Amino acid sequence: MLLASLLLKLGGYGFLRFSISMLEAGAAYYAPLVSTFALLGVVYGSLSTLCQTDLKRVIAYSSVAHMNLVMLGLFSGNVQGVEGAIYLMVAHGVVSAALFFCVGVLYDRHHSRLLSYYGGLATVMPLFATFFLIFSLANMSFPGTSNFVGEFLIFLGLYKTSFLVLLLATPGIVLSAAYST
Repeated sequence: MLLASLLLKLGGYGFLRFSISMLEAGAAYYAPLVSTFALLGVVYGSLSTLCQTDLKRVIAYSSVAHMNLVMLGLFSGNVQGVEGAIYLMVAHGVVSAALFFCVGVLYDRHHSRLLSYYGGLATVMPLFATFFLIFSLANMSFPGTSNFVGEFLIFLGLYKTSFLVLLLATPGIVLSAAYST
């Protein structure tokens, strides 16, 4: 949980604190290259998440896709994108830690993390299933959840910067909904 909630965000904080604020010209020069790699990371991370059968790996791979979305927001070059990236980092820290905690509870109870073993979980553990559903909806940035605000601001920042990057990043939304269900 420490890796998901804090350590992944150190890279984003480092880019925000040093690369973007102190090295503005370099960040602006390399923004297209970073955006290209971040776009590839969003799509590839989301596609590789769909192939996973282990629930812990699903959350880990989705974290990779979300952090690439944060990079798109940081290098969008406007206030909305940067604020969305900060908000998404904080929200994702809470949501992914909660999801890893839920997986830990399931593993302690069932001694497996395979998705195929969790059919009918709501009948056995209804309150737990409700919390797991809420955090899964937050992970896919369902409207009204904390991650939605961050992703909305990131996409608003991308719209103001480059419509092409916005169009190439939108499959991440659909893929996020696919691997969260």
